Parts: sequence; C-alpha cells; structure tokens
Amino acid sequence: MELKSAVLAIAVLCLALPLAALSQSAQPPVADTPAPAPAPHHVNLTDLLSLAGPYGTFLDYLERTDVLRTLQSMANATDVDASHPGLTVFAPEDSAFAAVDAAALSNLTSDELRTLMLCHAAPRYLPLSSFAALAASGPVATLAGGSQCAVNVTYAAGRISVASGWTSKARLVTSVYSTRPVAVYALDAVLLPRQVFPAEPAVAAPVPAPAPSPPVTSDGAPAGATERGASKSLSCRLGDAGGALVAYLSLLGFGFLMM
Repeated sequence: MELKSAVLAIAVLCLALPLAALSQSAQPPVADTPAPAPAPHHVNLTDLLSLAGPYGTFLDYLERTDVLRTLQSMANATDVDASHPGLTVFAPEDSAFAAVDAAALSNLTSDELRTLMLCHAAPRYLPLSSFAALAASGPVATLAGGSQCAVNVTYAAGRISVASGWTSKARLVTSVYSTRPVAVYALDAVLLPRQVFPAEPAVAAPVPAPAPSPPVTSDGAPAGATERGASKSLSCRLGDAGGALVAYLSLLGFGFLMM
C-alpha cells in the first residue's frame, strides 16, 4: 500500500513539473522599449559667426552685451509656432563696423550698445522668399522694440537691402544660414537707429571696387599694348617704305640731270 502511494506521488510530481514549466514559458514576451527620439539640432551662433565669415566684431558686441545668450535661447526654440516664431539675425561684416566712427561706438553706454545689437535681430524666422512681401508690407519689428528700431526692407530685381534710422541702405550680402527656425544674413553696413544715435554718426564712404584688369594675350602682354605696338610697328614700316621711295625718285631725277 505504501509502495502504491509512493508511486502515485511520483507520477503526480512528474506531471506537475512539465505543466509548471509550460505555464512559465507561455507568458507573453516583454515588449521592447522604443529608443528615445534624437535630440533636435540647434545651430550654435557662436561657432557660426566665428567660422562662417568676417563677423568677429559683431560677435564681440553680442557677447559683451549678453545679447548672444538671448539670441541663442531663441534659436534653441525649435517649435516654430505662435509662441516661438523663430529668429532672424542681420550680421554686419567687420568692414561695416570699421566704417563707423570709432568714437560713436565707444561712447555708447552699455544699455545703448545692447539696444543697438537688439536692433539687428527680428523675433521671427524670415526666409529669403519672404523679403519681396516684406518690402510691400511695411517695417519689420526688431527685438529692440519701438518704431525707431524697426527695419524697412527694399526688394528690387532680386537685390535685398534693409534700412533703419541713419542707415538708408544696408545691402544683404549673403545668406550665412537659413534653416527653420533660424536665419542669419550678412550686411555691408551697420544699422544706426535714431533711438541709439540722436545725431548722425560719421560713416566712411565705401571703398570703390578696383577697375578690372585688361585682358592678357597669349604672349603675356596686355591686349591694348599689343594693339598699340602693332599699330606703331605698321607706321614704322610704312614710314620706312616711304623714305625708300623718296630716295629712289631723287636718285632717278639726279641721273636724268647728269644726262
């Protein structure tokens, strides 16, 4: 009797173990956790202005006035909507700052210099395709606020220029960077708003472009010089031929007289 009970217990145990293992293996697999989305790319304005061209003076003023921090914060706002419509920066080249009277800039207070820098940025993304409409719609507000720091856009035959205060025309030289939500454009003149400069500061006239060099011929001489040389050579040859003819006629006449 005891043997039968032992055999029965062993049989029950043998049946229970596979069922338990089967129930554990039948559990649904754990779903894989999706990988986090990559962080959005933010343009680094310091690197951009340092490496993209001659904007060292502008970058130095942005850092000194702490306006760079404001602009970078706006550039990092990737959700371009009503609350974060983007950023557009008008960056004067180093030659543009060099043309402005040094005393006019050095005499500005820290607040005035900060306002001047804020006048070079608009609180929205402005692609190149929007400037034709901006020229017809009126002034563009800047981060400085106020009508005296607004920017007027001119668009003619594909050429874009902006004006503000004493600066009647600052030509948009090139698009340094333009990817939503940030655009950076180079200017050949500094915007001089009346809010910062009650009197017009002295600005040097732009240096005229050098005259184009004359084309060079295959022998390395300027084309004009070659033509002048050829003309002179022809004149000399004609002169020599004329002299020989006169000498011949004189000799012929002398022979007749001797006869």
